[in-house]
Amino acid sequence: MTLIVAKFGGTSVADIARIERAAEKIVKETEQGNKVVVVVSAMSGVTNQLVDYCGQISSMYDVREYDTVVSSGEQITSGLMALALQKRGVTARSWLGWQIPIKTNAIHGKARIESIDTDELHKRLNAGEVAVVPGFQGVTALNRISTLGRGGSDTTAVALAAALQADRCDIYTDVDGVYTADPRIVPNARKINKIAYEEMLELASLGSKVLQTRSVEMGAKSGVPIQVLSSFGDEIGSALKGTLVTTEDKIVEQELVSGIAHSRDEAKITVVKVKDVPGVAARLFDPLAEASVNVDMIVQNISAEGFTDMTFTVPRGEVELAVKTIKENVDLQYNDLIVDNNVAKISVVGIGMKSHAGVANKMFKTLAEKNINILVISTSEIKISVLVEDDYTELAVRSLHAAYGLDAA
Repeated sequence: MTLIVAKFGGTSVADIARIERAAEKIVKETEQGNKVVVVVSAMSGVTNQLVDYCGQISSMYDVREYDTVVSSGEQITSGLMALALQKRGVTARSWLGWQIPIKTNAIHGKARIESIDTDELHKRLNAGEVAVVPGFQGVTALNRISTLGRGGSDTTAVALAAALQADRCDIYTDVDGVYTADPRIVPNARKINKIAYEEMLELASLGSKVLQTRSVEMGAKSGVPIQVLSSFGDEIGSALKGTLVTTEDKIVEQELVSGIAHSRDEAKITVVKVKDVPGVAARLFDPLAEASVNVDMIVQNISAEGFTDMTFTVPRGEVELAVKTIKENVDLQYNDLIVDNNVAKISVVGIGMKSHAGVANKMFKTLAEKNINILVISTSEIKISVLVEDDYTELAVRSLHAAYGLDAA
């Protein structure tokens, strides 16, 4: 008997008709003798509305109460899904995060899961019950509702799959798998049948919106296979028609480059003319880390006359906090602070890079041929990222996709 965790995103449960459609898929899984835990997001648009309500009350709201408000969207969907399953003769019950419980730390709005008590869930699953769990939420040690950050329902699903030792975690969404690039930009992008955790983690962190980064990290750590598939087709997860995220050794033929990712949610910050002395980087980045600013690409210029420039990227939504943190840092002296929001990060990802030379050169040559200037470069063992002007994003992605032979035949 297979144990499956099936997660449905906001577009997959956007209205009653789609909740009913999702319920039909779960019924088919149970008819095959599978045990199923369903994880649901809020109905499409609901979370944004709830966040807006908080903002209308105050721009400096208490994040503990914010979590109470925004977590209600998933609670509604879980109850409706349980009702839809019951209507179809399936024994089902909704379980809120605090009822399981899913225990998290106390960083409200960005909480991390610390433990999940699965004893009662296992009893109910063994008795033939389908458990419906709202994603995105847990409970702190002080019994306060917490939320896991946007996209946190993916994390809930994979965390539950790991804790329950599930055979697979199916992520139902509005696309039928992971593609070699965003099909809205590259019409010739093709679906990837299998991809390694390591590659998927890079793609997710570099702009691919299909899976949340933390969910992929959790999947890799626990070894739970994750499948991305469409909620709008007729197939169910057990048909394995989506993209399977798995271990590298399960992929028979590895591509040199698996995909091209892009992110337009980037901003470049340059701290001009700081003293080039030991410890200056720590004085800059320690306060940013304490403020939970997510710093990504970092470049330090060559020292000139004892001074240097420090350039780094942050999500656009964290620019204000980053600038405020730097300006309040009395231990850091500099001449100027320059923010550039007109940038995009373009990345080439592939495990095949580990054993092949010339991947970076092809990227740089392709961009040069299109007169696209590179502002910042960052590399790892299986990815190369560059920062370019935002206006060149689509041209860069399409050109690189073709250059690496990823276009569909």
